[in-house]
Amino acid sequence: MDKFLVAAPPHSSEEPAPPPPPPRRHRWRRIAVELDGRIDARFRHRESRLLLDSFAEIGAFDHKYYMHGEERCQTYVDRMISASTMNFHPAREGISAIEFDKKGIYLASVTFSGCLTVHDFETLYCSIYGRSCSIPDDSSNYVLHISNRIPLNAVRWNPENQDEIACTSSQSDKVFLFDIGYVSSAPTEVLQKGKSKFPALYSESRKSLTDIAFSSDDKSRIFASGLYGAVYMWDRRSSKTHCLEFMAPPESQFNTVKLSVDSRTVLGATKNGTIHVWDLRGGRTSGAFQSHNEVQQLSSVKVSTLLGKIASLKEQSNIVSSPILSIDFNPSCSYQLAFHLDDGWSGVLNINNLSVTHLHCPPPAWLESTDLVFQKQLRKPTWLPTSSIYAVGSSSYDGIYLLDFHPDTTSACHVDKEETRGLEENQPVENRLVPLSQRVLSCAAHPLSHTIIAGTQYSSLLVISQKHETIRNLES
Repeated sequence: MDKFLVAAPPHSSEEPAPPPPPPRRHRWRRIAVELDGRIDARFRHRESRLLLDSFAEIGAFDHKYYMHGEERCQTYVDRMISASTMNFHPAREGISAIEFDKKGIYLASVTFSGCLTVHDFETLYCSIYGRSCSIPDDSSNYVLHISNRIPLNAVRWNPENQDEIACTSSQSDKVFLFDIGYVSSAPTEVLQKGKSKFPALYSESRKSLTDIAFSSDDKSRIFASGLYGAVYMWDRRSSKTHCLEFMAPPESQFNTVKLSVDSRTVLGATKNGTIHVWDLRGGRTSGAFQSHNEVQQLSSVKVSTLLGKIASLKEQSNIVSSPILSIDFNPSCSYQLAFHLDDGWSGVLNINNLSVTHLHCPPPAWLESTDLVFQKQLRKPTWLPTSSIYAVGSSSYDGIYLLDFHPDTTSACHVDKEETRGLEENQPVENRLVPLSQRVLSCAAHPLSHTIIAGTQYSSLLVISQKHETIRNLES
């Protein structure tokens, strides 16, 4: 009908034009959602602004645990050594990895000093508001605490057995499995990397394992990434040594491994900034399983090459290859693979068309921080449940970034972001830096609530959630 309307005659120069009409308000948007019972994705995206604005640090727990009697654990000892040497010769310390079980009941964390700790999340959270009830050494906050002699760099819960945890070390070629039902410092099972059929991949200096992944459709399969040339798979029904090697160029050093949502595809990310992909079903290579010990890769992509295809970024920045520290699929959007680089950049790879759709480039760490020890340590991010918010520790500040990786062009991080004008309620979500009391190395989001637990460079646990005062302000 608009095309049939006749335009009003222009106003004379003596008579000022009337002000433009105010933008139309969508007064019934929220009520329509309540009546319809379905939440539109864009509505959920807009309303997530309120959630991000409410996040703050609400509690902190230092790692001050005992081993036997009055003997302190190695993580606490390393913390005291680093504090006493005034950072001239600091020990390698910090929480290297952290993860919730799928029900959000337990929280497992590992440290560079070799401690594995399992907390009961409800007990940990409630102790923020009732510390007077806790034991002086904080032993009431954890279910299990084991101090090993080797550094630990990865921890995963077995999705098919919520009592079982797997860990790896950068100084070992073994996968250690613990059962939290047994109060024992000895692992219940140890899987070892056997001799490779490819001599170039096997030596004492190349035995390290960096990350672990469980298959969601086969509880007997475990995957681990190695520092040189391959990702390994164990079938626990047949042997305690690996049965398959997912091959890549021998110089590849894998930092992390991840399985797709359907567990049919294996992805590994390397220190030279490349993501390798293997298809467990054989993929395009008909001879993929002719060898019982080798799986050839389906494809590979270099992140810096994809970043170079973003014209606006190429004009503003000198793009160089950077190690990939972490990759993780968005639980709310199965084709979004988030990646985090050593230089602090984070982004999203669309695995359907192998293009970078989202990117966040914080200030370089060397501009804001002289803490070189911290810059060399891993930063392991996490996705928030039921949203496309990506949480990652800052390499420049004592804080954590909450990044909007919503899968369309209204996202604050989309490379083709569309400009939104009009009412405040229509404004898109903005990225937020939540200030914290310590530097963050790794973090995990509770699977059922909007609470983030962050592991720090001083081996503390920080609880990041909604302050009660903030929630009341939002409701008013």
